Amino acid sequence: MKRILRSWAGPVHIALAVVGFSYPVYTNGSCKVIGGKVQSVCTSSYTTMHIKARCPVYPGSDTQRFPVPDDKVCWARNWPEYSPVNYTAPSLLQQPDWADPEISSFSPQFNSLDGSVDRTSHDGEYCVQYGKPLNPRGRTGLTGRGLLGRWGPNHAADPIVTRWKRESDGQCVPHAISKRPVLQFVSIKRKDCGEWAIPGGMVDPGELVSLTLQREFSEEAMNSLQASPEERDKIYERIKQLFSSTGFQVYKGYVDDPRNTDNSWMETVAVNFHDETGDSVSALPLQAGDDAGQVCWIDVDSSQALYASHSQFLQIVAKVRHAHW
Repeated sequence: MKRILRSWAGPVHIALAVVGFSYPVYTNGSCKVIGGKVQSVCTSSYTTMHIKARCPVYPGSDTQRFPVPDDKVCWARNWPEYSPVNYTAPSLLQQPDWADPEISSFSPQFNSLDGSVDRTSHDGEYCVQYGKPLNPRGRTGLTGRGLLGRWGPNHAADPIVTRWKRESDGQCVPHAISKRPVLQFVSIKRKDCGEWAIPGGMVDPGELVSLTLQREFSEEAMNSLQASPEERDKIYERIKQLFSSTGFQVYKGYVDDPRNTDNSWMETVAVNFHDETGDSVSALPLQAGDDAGQVCWIDVDSSQALYASHSQFLQIVAKVRHAHW
């Protein structure tokens, strides 16, 4: 984890025009394209950000990945013996509206805006080999799309909603060892794998990321889809109040996700919205909805195991907020 943070560039101030605030953005290196070929220089960041994407058994199936050792992750490493398993979930082969068809039946425009589908990567241009995109972090031991709907990058948005943990008298609670104030964040327990995670979801074609952040939080943490019209209006007003406040973009780029394959991968924009006084979203009761099994405020702490790259996102939030980690 320390190596990951040291490799990240310093904050670059940007503006998210729709939301209307500026914040530092953190990114990391990725596999670039030079003259149509994968860059030949491989660094340790390839393996540190590419661990869950090589999990032995692909999620939601009994499919075993072809084992990929750390020194063979990078595409530039010659490995004639590499024989990945091909797997696309049966549900995708039924061609739902939200997913791409098989490569043989259409001609996607990779590394560009393909109609309403954004096939560009937050990490820059990626390679396309034999008509299929290559995971910019390297080999995963599995080809096809797995559970992911899009060939290439699958864009998501993760709203990290935080508050200070407080005593009954309103004072912030310091951690017993670090003495730093303790942050709490809204966490959901995913139904598909049982892991705790930041509430978030996929960016719909043509949808602004700022709207995805608000929509996913209201649906997963507030169960707004099942609320009465009066309750829904109250939820949206509180969320609008919080999401228009000053925050910062924690991360934008590739996500080390167990659903990733050689040809499909997750990318996200993670933004922290902090309820400093505790009178915004903190005052609303949380209720699990959409694909969340449970939802609650959880202390931000390095010992808390989380889904995908979410622990890394929260470590940055704690650092920027000068909170306990």
